[in-house]
Amino acid sequence: MIQISKEILIQDRISLKEGHGGLRFLELRWNGAEAHIYLHGAHILHYQPAEQQPVLWHSEASWFETDKPIRGGIPICWPWFGPHPNDSDQPAHGFARLTEWEPISNSVTDEATCVTLQLPASSCPQRISLQLTLELSDKLLVSLTTANNSGSDFNYSEALHSYFFIQNIHAVKVSGLEGQYYIDKLSHDLSPQKQKGPIEFSAETDRIYINTTHSTTIVDEVFKRSIHISKENSLSTVVWNPWIDKSIRMPDFGTSEFLNMLCVETANCGPNAVALASGETHKMNLQISARNH
Repeated sequence: MIQISKEILIQDRISLKEGHGGLRFLELRWNGAEAHIYLHGAHILHYQPAEQQPVLWHSEASWFETDKPIRGGIPICWPWFGPHPNDSDQPAHGFARLTEWEPISNSVTDEATCVTLQLPASSCPQRISLQLTLELSDKLLVSLTTANNSGSDFNYSEALHSYFFIQNIHAVKVSGLEGQYYIDKLSHDLSPQKQKGPIEFSAETDRIYINTTHSTTIVDEVFKRSIHISKENSLSTVVWNPWIDKSIRMPDFGTSEFLNMLCVETANCGPNAVALASGETHKMNLQISARNH
């Protein structure tokens, strides 16, 4: 078990608590806003702006076990996205989300509450480091930083696999990707297709929008809220909802929970995987803000 330095904890701003399944998490507070980051996977499970409903969703059927991923919130996919390219015995979406991370620094000011966690060196490829920084203010800023000191190129994929809480998937649209190209992972034809208009949902959806740095907005007409998602150093955006049949097949996902969640993921995957030269660092940023209509 990772030991937490007392210097990481600051009264009324950063607290260590026991969560689901006995897993530990850091609770961050700032001017009425709140965020929870589990040490298991450096997994951000909860984000709630002041005087609003939660922005992130997680499944009531989720496992909270040390050898399994958490379903919902913001899992970290690293150093591969989806199945391992060569070894089917490896865990989907990499090992970062299955490992206990170590909090290494914090920052508390009038403007924000911030904490940084690091994947233990024993879990990383040799001389590769991975850190996640969470900054809570009137918005949520998440940074995933990979540093390569290995002496050779390091090729990897990554995603901040964000699950957003919505009122009804039938009444939700995603704007910002109009005219962008995507790969439909549910189609036999994997050639890029062009998005026409905002994204709407009436069936299982699993798309990788490629070569795009565009911000997106989830417009929830029933909830009367918009969630704005902006990003930096990310060329892929993944949009996913499992719908009915896949929900039934997933043991850590409630049968009807697809109605209340939508993944819009900040990523570098597929044709946008990262080739990181020795001595270089890559920092992918995600910023989330919510506004009631």
